[in-house]
Amino acid sequence: MALTVLICDDSLLARNQLKKALPADFDASIVTATNGLEALAVLQSQEIGLVFLDLTMPELDGVGVLEAIKAQQLDCLVIVVSADIQPEMQKRVMELGALAFIQKPANADKLAAVLHKYGLI
Repeated sequence: MALTVLICDDSLLARNQLKKALPADFDASIVTATNGLEALAVLQSQEIGLVFLDLTMPELDGVGVLEAIKAQQLDCLVIVVSADIQPEMQKRVMELGALAFIQKPANADKLAAVLHKYGLI
């Protein structure tokens, strides 16, 4: 059964690049959001197994989304995909429950390795 995956990024280019970088054997149904508020609406309205989350977005940033996921006890796994590679930010998102932090643009090998590590493929 396909995993429902939410890709949340304000950049259409980044969303498409991430979709293309996903492994061919990753059985997933993809939905997208362009900002954190849209992401939360999706998470509250349907069952999402995995979220690929950007940090720098309008309306509500990725940290805000992670805080809301934690506060609302939403049941999903989160992998942050961001160009903000500051060690303090990486530490913060991991403390908020992210599984992993992948630097943009997402590399297909790195994505596959993280998905394998957590048994998602």
